[in-house]
Amino acid sequence: MVQEKKAQPIGIFDSGIGGLTVAKAILKELPNERIVYFGDTAHLPYGDKSTAAIQAYSVKICDLLLKQHCKVILIACNSASAAAYELVKEYVGSKAKVLNVIDPIVNYIGKTYPGKTIGLIGTKQTVNSNVYRKKVDDLNLGIELKSHATPLLAAMIEEGFFNDSISESVIHAYLSDPALKGIEALILGCTHYPLIKKQIEAYYQGKVDVLDASMIVAEHVKNYLQANKLASDKLVGDHKFYVSDFTHSFEESTRIFFKRQVHLEHYPLWE
Repeated sequence: MVQEKKAQPIGIFDSGIGGLTVAKAILKELPNERIVYFGDTAHLPYGDKSTAAIQAYSVKICDLLLKQHCKVILIACNSASAAAYELVKEYVGSKAKVLNVIDPIVNYIGKTYPGKTIGLIGTKQTVNSNVYRKKVDDLNLGIELKSHATPLLAAMIEEGFFNDSISESVIHAYLSDPALKGIEALILGCTHYPLIKKQIEAYYQGKVDVLDASMIVAEHVKNYLQANKLASDKLVGDHKFYVSDFTHSFEESTRIFFKRQVHLEHYPLWE
């Protein structure tokens, strides 16, 4: 039975291509794991949706991931982690373990930057939920968190605008905001943002640590699987990728990410 459970896949979902940064990092850390990825391309970006809408999408996606017998479901989206984690955990119950992308980052911050001033950029949903601030304050380590909503970034990245002059202008406009003055490290509080990490690092010229959440989250998933004896011994079967709305740009991004042809299955959340 344990062996059977080990061979089950890891379910990962996000509003679009952002969660692929996490999926890629997980496969690098855990090459024996099979993943089932769901990109809710019909409803992206999540960052400007209401909490109730994000919760409804998340529960529907979990139905699919449970049908695929996922042993772990990772909410690879900060907006959904902020809005729907507690509800999803309750909904899934004992059928699978639910992980989010916020807790591992907060733990990492606590270990690495006690007493420091840290910046956070993310969607309106992530920043306005104050979930990072509450969790960082709960650490009681004298960390000051300065947050700034950067709503254009995820949509810009989904449209393929990164590493060009358009993204350069938008990134500079956001990072130069006084809200982020005096920070020593910056949390990329959206799984899309690792795709523009180099541009963000170039803006700070090495003066600010830019934290790639995908690596931190992948390490967290690895530790969780090993601690619970759920890590797969060998890769069984192939990865699966689902989208709620088929787009060629998503297919292209997936191919570039995984350096191989990926078959996308169309799975509308509502018929």
